Amino acid sequence: MINPFSKLGISDDVVNAVKDLGFENPTPIQEQSIPVLLEGNNDFVGLAQTGTGKTAAFGLPLLELIDFKSNKPQALILCPTRELCLQITSDIKNFSKNISGANVVAVYGGANIMQQLREIRNGVQIVVATPGRMLDIIGRKAIDFSSVKFVVLDEADEMLNMGFQEDINDILSTTPDDKKTWLFSATMPPEVRRIAKNYMDSPVELTMGTKNTGNVNIEHEYYIVRARDKYAALKRIVDFNPEIFAVVFCKTKMDTQDVAEHLIKDGYNADALHGDLSQQQRDKVMQRFRDRNMQLLIATDVAARGIDVNNVTHVVNYSLPDEIESYTHRSGRTGRAGKTGISICIVNSKELGKIRQIERIIGKQFTKASLPTGFDVCEKQLFALVHKVHNVEVNEAQIEQYIPRIMDEFAELSKEEVIKRFASLEFNRFLEYYKNAPDLNSSADDRGERGERGERGERGPRGSDGYTRLFINLGSVDDFTRGDLLSFVCNNGKISGKSIGKIDLKGVYSFFEVEDATVDSLFNNFKGVEFNNRGVRIEKTADGDGGGRSRGGFGGGGGRREGGSYGGGRSGGGDRRSSGGGGRREGGSGGGGFRDFSGRSREDRGGNAGGRREGGAGSGDRRRRS
Repeated sequence: MINPFSKLGISDDVVNAVKDLGFENPTPIQEQSIPVLLEGNNDFVGLAQTGTGKTAAFGLPLLELIDFKSNKPQALILCPTRELCLQITSDIKNFSKNISGANVVAVYGGANIMQQLREIRNGVQIVVATPGRMLDIIGRKAIDFSSVKFVVLDEADEMLNMGFQEDINDILSTTPDDKKTWLFSATMPPEVRRIAKNYMDSPVELTMGTKNTGNVNIEHEYYIVRARDKYAALKRIVDFNPEIFAVVFCKTKMDTQDVAEHLIKDGYNADALHGDLSQQQRDKVMQRFRDRNMQLLIATDVAARGIDVNNVTHVVNYSLPDEIESYTHRSGRTGRAGKTGISICIVNSKELGKIRQIERIIGKQFTKASLPTGFDVCEKQLFALVHKVHNVEVNEAQIEQYIPRIMDEFAELSKEEVIKRFASLEFNRFLEYYKNAPDLNSSADDRGERGERGERGERGPRGSDGYTRLFINLGSVDDFTRGDLLSFVCNNGKISGKSIGKIDLKGVYSFFEVEDATVDSLFNNFKGVEFNNRGVRIEKTADGDGGGRSRGGFGGGGGRREGGSYGGGRSGGGDRRSSGGGGRREGGSGGGGFRDFSGRSREDRGGNAGGRREGGAGSGDRRRRS
């Protein structure tokens, strides 16, 4: 029987690689686009939702059209983020594993540029790149695009949303005029239409479904709550779906980290993904999520681009996106490869207008749902536990030796009592938490909100009363995120995450707050603890951060100076981020609030470069999306 991919014109070597990956039949976008692209003499515009198999739709034809006997770049694929860049590179390497001499190089910010330059010099036919880092390499005159025959713009709408228009122009100007341009996008805003007009000659256009519509396999729901109850609503949604495997979207990096930390403290398996993490940290978080060692990934829009993870059951919009079109990309993280998924929005009454706008754009009606009661959650969790026990696979050979001792332990208990105790192991925790659970549902005509001011809800910032601030000699250079540090302190200090207050992660050290009642036991439990063969040290800090230890800086203000030079420092118990050289300065110099230089030469909102300024006035407040 002829393989369906062979019928499309794909060679046996590539078809066999595709079969090894478990792909049996092409998706609609692949079935329609591959024969057109294999002709190799047309520009092309493909509109299809995220998760429909666009990478194979352009990757497989490229492998048929490229001369792998030549080591010159013949195809350039541009995409918005480092995650998507790595995902595309991995997929094409897998597709080409049976092709002798095939070389694919990923070029993206946040990684060693010298290593990428070496790979390019060693010979490459396909370059997959984010725009910022690609421009850096072009600026070094380290790559020759004179032999490029094909340029692919993947997720073109998102690249434009992120402000890459000028970068794309500069990159394409270095490629031959007679190249063929293939553009793939989930939506078709006017800016994408202009790219097609400027860079393409009578392109073949293929639209799978109606333009800008959502995936038909995704159900869309929204819950109306008071802004202050958003976090409690998120927890209730998660608890009501025991098998949830979800991406939770927040608007800012701060909210992303904040939600993740509070979920971890509350016992959920979660972590954050945002632009302030190093590439190594991002890779670690994503690997945990792909391996399903993490249940909830809390992410910003940009960081989540390229998350190609199978079987994501839910997308939760903790905050609605600023650009309505971004909702299509968010919801596309679930319902991939023909599977079904649910996209949930947690909104307050003032955000219903946005829901109606999204409905018009994606052409699908949202279902207004009610948050479950505490009783509903407990019932769902109980029967999920019962189902898990009923279906667990028993290793007869291994457990047989323990059965006599187990039976002796339960000898005095009846069958009903044993069942009750097993069920209560997990069930009691939910019973206690939801014993007096309030109704979190709000009505559409509840106008008593004050915008998003209370968005963090019940996880609003805790004061210092009842907490002691501690120093620890571990930080981001040890590849720690705040979530990692939280887990490390809880596991080694043998305390609950709820005992931890604010975490302030630095470079070679960090600060964290812990409830006064647990300080002594924490110190005792940390005696002799090591990390990477060095002793872990915990100390109490001076009250209010003032007059105490001086770290990583000089001059200014009498308090602790952290990683800065010039102007004010952090002193006298305050944490001031303000104009003209007052606030805390980390890794910068001069005046102007909070200035963060990440060692990158250009801003790569998807993972390349840039000196980003946040929150400061007086030196220009230039903000880019997370």
